[in-house]
Amino acid sequence: MNIMRNRLPGIRPKRVRKASVHRNNLRVATFEGIPSTIFQVLLQGQFLTGFLLYLGASSSQIGFVLALTTLVNVAQIGVAFLIQKLPSRKWAMVTFIGLHRVLWAATGLVPFVFPKEHWVTAFIVMYTVAFIANTAGGMLWTSVISDLVPARVRGRYFGIRNTFLNALGSLVMYGGGIVLDRYPGGHGFLILYIVVWIFSVSNIIVFCFYPDVPFEKSEEKEFLPMFKKPLHDKLFMKSTLFLSAWLLLQNLTVPLYSYVMLQLMHINYQTLSLLNVSQTIFMMASFYVWGNLNARYSNKRLLLWTLPIIALSSLMWGMLSVLPVLPVLFAAHIMFGLGVGGFNQLAFNFIIGDTPKKERPMYMAMYAALTGLAAFFGPLIGGKIYEWIITWPEWTQIYGMQVVVGLLMIALALLLGRRILKDE
Repeated sequence: MNIMRNRLPGIRPKRVRKASVHRNNLRVATFEGIPSTIFQVLLQGQFLTGFLLYLGASSSQIGFVLALTTLVNVAQIGVAFLIQKLPSRKWAMVTFIGLHRVLWAATGLVPFVFPKEHWVTAFIVMYTVAFIANTAGGMLWTSVISDLVPARVRGRYFGIRNTFLNALGSLVMYGGGIVLDRYPGGHGFLILYIVVWIFSVSNIIVFCFYPDVPFEKSEEKEFLPMFKKPLHDKLFMKSTLFLSAWLLLQNLTVPLYSYVMLQLMHINYQTLSLLNVSQTIFMMASFYVWGNLNARYSNKRLLLWTLPIIALSSLMWGMLSVLPVLPVLFAAHIMFGLGVGGFNQLAFNFIIGDTPKKERPMYMAMYAALTGLAAFFGPLIGGKIYEWIITWPEWTQIYGMQVVVGLLMIALALLLGRRILKDE
């Protein structure tokens, strides 16, 4: 008897409910973040600084490398215009992001391919080309993700995604620190780069599953009129220039924290990982708080509220003069996590939520270019200052710089921030 053909009358088979297109898209974007987070965590921050020290880089060279990723953001202005000509954003995004992943992972081959005296130069060249590709790929990803995530769930989705990925990043960071402490030198970095290669390749594969979402193009067809759109938006430009000045100050010291702790304070990788994990945990907790506040207050007002918290985290380094080292460093990292978590989330919301949708790529490019220039010169100047004061008393290098920068940030927030980031 064919059971399927002899169903009782009036009884319908149960249908399996298919996930909506939006939900599938968000799931792909979330899964893509997993390999991306793993390989990026192992190639940046303390691991990047440690690898550069292993290659023989000086403080100014480390500052230059840390700054490069933001300098190349200037090229996003050209990318914002060119993507208007693309028939498909997806495959251009996959191509450029794939180049970035492969080239950045390939920096691990430097000690095996080049003579020792050329290690730092070879690393810088490969790293620069990788992040030029990332400039285009990152611009395309931001454009795609802003269209992929519906506005009504954007805040909640990015809050959940950021929390999950930062939790994963914390575990990876701690694990990487244990590996480098257990296998110091080249052996430890070889292990990390093997993991990096596995997840960089898997990240490229997952990107291929992104949907090719429709693209609302700018009404302007020529470069100059499109370029002038954000320039003529006075509120946007004032806010962007102010945030650029803020990032210039912040990046005088923050990217070089790992250099100070590894080279001057001789803190091991495992402890450094714990400090960064504590920062990440409190940054994750702040996503929920800032997200809820964002339902009541504007992006610009909340951005202003994050500034004193970030400045305070820098000033707290001064307590190293009277208090034990580790409690002070944990407190400073926790405070920075609370502030920068809100800053990054609200700055992103400001760009994709408070700007015209059709002109958003150029607005994003202008913001990235201006803040990128500021963030480039910050570590570069900071690295040079550390070279200039190398003969000064040790406290000026360990916490003196941070205290001075913290005072300057407080002054900037009070004198200009209160006027520029106010609600209109």
